Amino acid sequence: MSKKILVWFRNDLRLHDNEMLVEAIAKSDSILPVYILDRRSFGETKYGTLKTGNIRAQFILESVLGLRSSLKQIGGNLLIAEGNPEDIIPQLAQEYEITEVYHHREVAREETHVSTLVENALWKLRINLKHFIGHTLYNKEDLPFPIKDIPDAFNQFKKKIERDSMIKPCFAAPDRINVAEVIDWGVLSSLEELNLLPQQKDQRADFEFVGGEAEGLAHLQKVIAAMQQAATTKNLILASKLSAWLAMGSLSPRKVYWEIKKMEGVPNTKAMFNHILLGLLWRDYFRFMFKKYGNTFFSPDGFGSQGLIDVVNEQDNFNKWKNAQTGFAVVDAVMTELNQTGFISNIARQTAALYLINNLEVSWVFGAAYFEEKLIDYNPASNWGNWANVAGVGNDQKSKSVFDLDKNIKNLDPKGNYSLTWAS
Repeated sequence: MSKKILVWFRNDLRLHDNEMLVEAIAKSDSILPVYILDRRSFGETKYGTLKTGNIRAQFILESVLGLRSSLKQIGGNLLIAEGNPEDIIPQLAQEYEITEVYHHREVAREETHVSTLVENALWKLRINLKHFIGHTLYNKEDLPFPIKDIPDAFNQFKKKIERDSMIKPCFAAPDRINVAEVIDWGVLSSLEELNLLPQQKDQRADFEFVGGEAEGLAHLQKVIAAMQQAATTKNLILASKLSAWLAMGSLSPRKVYWEIKKMEGVPNTKAMFNHILLGLLWRDYFRFMFKKYGNTFFSPDGFGSQGLIDVVNEQDNFNKWKNAQTGFAVVDAVMTELNQTGFISNIARQTAALYLINNLEVSWVFGAAYFEEKLIDYNPASNWGNWANVAGVGNDQKSKSVFDLDKNIKNLDPKGNYSLTWAS
């Protein structure tokens, strides 16, 4: 009997640097690439927000279709289904006589719960679910410490990992693929079928995100070109805006690292290189912290105790904040940009968070849930980890005194141009 491996794609929508895909091709006669649109990811949260808003949903759909296109170019395809993975994957496994299922391991509670349900269902069929790790710059097994001993302080984590660990080379993208015979590869739902409306482009936005591996790789090359141009300007730091493709796994963090490292010898690019590398390290840090501490990051009190909550006015204050109606110009500008584009800078995120928590006295989890709905580059570990840190309930308690609203506003909008541009 021929060996068939089902490759379950989730937030790893790429061919390049994908160990799971490379091993599946090497160890099988044919593979069945599958993506499952789980409607639970588009429902409502207990905070009255959506799990996934229209801007990120559009980016997800584009990313999935981008993967299908990439697979078709090497002789394959992507089976697209809709429903619960724990129901669909066992059905596909039986229908196509699958011998093993491959997927990338996640770290947040909802994603890991779905993995467990799938694993249990497959176990009943005596089919193994093999886990891969491919979301981080540094592999877990290459860390200089076990997960339980990872330093809580980011600076210690960064120092030790850069000194004692190595970043592995990327896996080459396959140039051909042999897939199972499928009569109907499926159709991806539209935004409207997900009960969402397309976002009208805001003319104030200076950048447009389009999902998919090809788009992500093309944007990475634009970032590198910008770094080359920066050779004439000392210490220029540009916003790379790679995070959305990293969140969907359309770009590998290792691919980003090795591509920008090629610029290492070019004068005046070190600041930009360090800026991008720092972002990749923060992504790793929060992912490993979720692996270490699990669901503590979703608790309002986290690793400490959150501050004062204006219980009487909390919902009203939250609504004003998310609708850009606080009356505080910079914060309203930040929220307008977020609502219209799905992306804001890191300092803008901190500014909005500090105002919601300290000035409006709303529990930080409301803000984290709203960012989950709106951010095009949302991933659970970075979003909830960063919000917990700003709220002073993160695992690194030394970071409590780091955040300063007035200082942030001066850096974000020193001349008031930002507030004027994004006035709601």
